[in-house]
Amino acid sequence: MATSAEPPPPPDEAQGEPATPATPPQRPPDPTESPTLPAGPRRRRVWPRALAACTALLVLAGAGTAWYMYRHLDGNIRTDTATAQELQLEQSQRPSAPPAGVENILLIGTDNRGGGNGKYGQDTGTQRSDTVILLHLAADRHSATAMSIPRDLMVQIPKCRRPDGSHTRAQHAQFNWAFEFGGAACTIRTVEELTGIRVDHHLIVDFTGFKKMVDAVGGVEVCVPHAVHDKDAHLDLPAGRQVLHGEQALGYVRARHGIGDGSDTQRIERQQGFLASLVKKIRSNGVLLNPVRLYPLLDAATSSLTADAGLDSLSELYDLARSLQKTPTSEVRFLTVPRQPYIYDANRDQLKQPAAGRLFGTLRKDGNVTVEPTGATAGAGAKASASPSPEKSGGTPGPAYRGTTADRDICGQA
Repeated sequence: MATSAEPPPPPDEAQGEPATPATPPQRPPDPTESPTLPAGPRRRRVWPRALAACTALLVLAGAGTAWYMYRHLDGNIRTDTATAQELQLEQSQRPSAPPAGVENILLIGTDNRGGGNGKYGQDTGTQRSDTVILLHLAADRHSATAMSIPRDLMVQIPKCRRPDGSHTRAQHAQFNWAFEFGGAACTIRTVEELTGIRVDHHLIVDFTGFKKMVDAVGGVEVCVPHAVHDKDAHLDLPAGRQVLHGEQALGYVRARHGIGDGSDTQRIERQQGFLASLVKKIRSNGVLLNPVRLYPLLDAATSSLTADAGLDSLSELYDLARSLQKTPTSEVRFLTVPRQPYIYDANRDQLKQPAAGRLFGTLRKDGNVTVEPTGATAGAGAKASASPSPEKSGGTPGPAYRGTTADRDICGQA
């Protein structure tokens, strides 16, 4: 009997595989519809990425700002290459290098009337060193000695090259003429010939820079023995303890005839007392470790600063300042070279020997120099001599020179 044939199985079943449902046709995307966001866990991972991106931007912005500030400060400093070239020609005549680690820096405050300084006198096209201090930094940085050299001191000035290329003759003349003759190079050679101390670096600061530095630290405390009214120095001060800012501070350290007996000796003593108070203010306020306070001070200092190639960068100056952090204020000393009235002119000075030679020899060997107060009101302009005082009984080897230290009260009180 004939049988009817069964229909063939579907293709999938014929091969033993399960049937797959048909895929519906894809609808083209509608541009008016919003895209569907991913599920919750994936959405939460967006925030860490955004936070990281913002942090990176802030870091980059901060780094960019810091780099701009650094470049600005570094660019403020002017480099004095001419002095190095001139000194190189005189290498054989210069003193030998100091002991390892010692640095001798010549600080020159210029009496320049150009630029914005015309109100302090007529600009004659020349400048003289209004203040010169040889700063001796001990090798271990446990002490620093700032020795002032009076501008009226009669010294032997060597033959120097003028800015126009001509030369002066070697001569016995007033110390501050050296800067007028041949700038920093002539001044350095004169100091080296006078003291036998090798000058490693030099820094030149003008009036404007001094005022800015004083303002940057919020003023400096002084002690005035009596009311002062000096039109020439632009100074009008009551008596007593007070804080001076830029303009008044400059008048205070430069005044010669309106305070005390009008001598350059008292003017130098006021400068030393003022600088001691300035160092104390910087150290007590932690300026060197506080970027917010340090930047205005560095900006003020560098904007009117000329330096040799060894100190003409912000990093070099900052390293120098940081190295002095270990120096106690009681060991930051200020004194003046031992001197006496010049034998031929009482209005000029000459070295007092053997005291001066003994002081220079001590600094050359990086020895210990001690100072004693010049009086109850030394910072206020009390008269004093830079001659060494007698040794204290059973005390330090060598004499103690009359001067002041950075930890001393400006009014001479205990």
